[in-house]
Amino acid sequence: MTPNWILQRAGLTPDRVAISWGDQRWTFREVADRAMDIARKMRGNGLKEGDRVALLAAGGPDTVFLIHGGLLAGFELVLLNSRLTRAELAYQIQDSEAKAVFTDDALLDLAPDSMAVSRLLSGEEEDFQPAELWEEDRTLTIMYTSGTTGFPKGVRQTAGNHLSSAIASALNMGLQDGDVWLCAMPLFHISGFSILSRSLIYGMTVRLQTKFDAEASAEEIADGGVTRMSAVAAQLVRVLDILESRNQRASDSFQQILAGGGPVPSPYIRRAEALGIQILQTYGMTETSSQTATLSAEDALRKSGSSGKPLFFNRIRIDGAEKPGDEGEILISGPHVTPGYIGRFSDSPAQVDGWLHTGDIGRLDDEGFLYVLDRRSDLIISGGENIYPAEIEQVLAGHPSVAEVGVAGVEDKRWGQVPAAFVVARDAVPSEDLEVFCRERLAPYKVPKHYQFVSELPRNASNKLLRRELKTMLEQQE
Repeated sequence: MTPNWILQRAGLTPDRVAISWGDQRWTFREVADRAMDIARKMRGNGLKEGDRVALLAAGGPDTVFLIHGGLLAGFELVLLNSRLTRAELAYQIQDSEAKAVFTDDALLDLAPDSMAVSRLLSGEEEDFQPAELWEEDRTLTIMYTSGTTGFPKGVRQTAGNHLSSAIASALNMGLQDGDVWLCAMPLFHISGFSILSRSLIYGMTVRLQTKFDAEASAEEIADGGVTRMSAVAAQLVRVLDILESRNQRASDSFQQILAGGGPVPSPYIRRAEALGIQILQTYGMTETSSQTATLSAEDALRKSGSSGKPLFFNRIRIDGAEKPGDEGEILISGPHVTPGYIGRFSDSPAQVDGWLHTGDIGRLDDEGFLYVLDRRSDLIISGGENIYPAEIEQVLAGHPSVAEVGVAGVEDKRWGQVPAAFVVARDAVPSEDLEVFCRERLAPYKVPKHYQFVSELPRNASNKLLRRELKTMLEQQE
């Protein structure tokens, strides 16, 4: 059993700031009160504890209140991605078998059969007492995987999953009085929701952005408004660009940026260190309720490029590896791993013999540090040689004229596949210059055979690169 985090935190530190957004502040007591009002309205719609309910919301403090209200009402919350199309959302709503869908008024066109939040708040309510304790195997949230290939899977995340993830994170990163975590990640994504759950468990303030704002993030880091931040590489580089252009550094109170969503190119890490920003690379996924491995502060410089060691409760092994350094699929075990899926994939086991098969390729060094190489599905096989797109991206990201870069494999009659680079340039640069740059740093077979300059890279809601769309972009040009 675990205490109901919302009620427990409101009782322990009622007057501490829980959420700040713009110039507004809400204490933990105020958040709990607002959430309870919403919970009564939700239950007033004939719903009961244990029902599965979907939420479609754009972000911001009202989304926090809505999520916490659903948790207090005792529902299994399906957190829908507000950046999907109507058809994509319809699939997830149907697959989840949600008994109700509550939607921000501005998003009703995406889910026309749902109930608007304004209608919910003006409706009947049911007076009830929320559970003071939660079973650790109780499903709190359901999130659909990114769906970068095939059908997205609805992943069950229990109270125990979220709790063990939060505790393991704190044991690694530490906690300090006055911690403020900048949340610029979508709340329907595990990277965003995990910050909300940590806030309740730690008693920590969340500085909320409705959507990522690079200018505001850089300002908060420089002026001491926040102490931590979660980001992916694409967000990180924008913050670094702004700080460098302003000749600013991180304030002394700023601790670190937790960087996930894929490997962070080494040039970004060096730039961040020069600005007084410590980058802790992390590795996790929807199925693991956020982090599985994270680099510790003491190893951040020594093991730059690594995602660290497994956090306290967790285990990682490389499938088929016989010695340190052998590459293979990353397998994960621990109390943070999902018990399973819902809907279409409800009969698919999440774990095989106690291990989650991630589909990611990595290696463990002789000290047990994890290096994530790439998604197995993104692997380029060229003339029998394995090429990891992330390795090429790391190199090209170090070119001074490259702002962002994505690499994907494209079909080739001779080699089967060859790498192609898609570049967002800072300033004009000939593709020949990029080729020379790569040839000085990569084996010949890894050097991209095509370079395409684009205004932006295709990304999903969590800012992960969509490599399949890169291939489509090149095909459309041919």
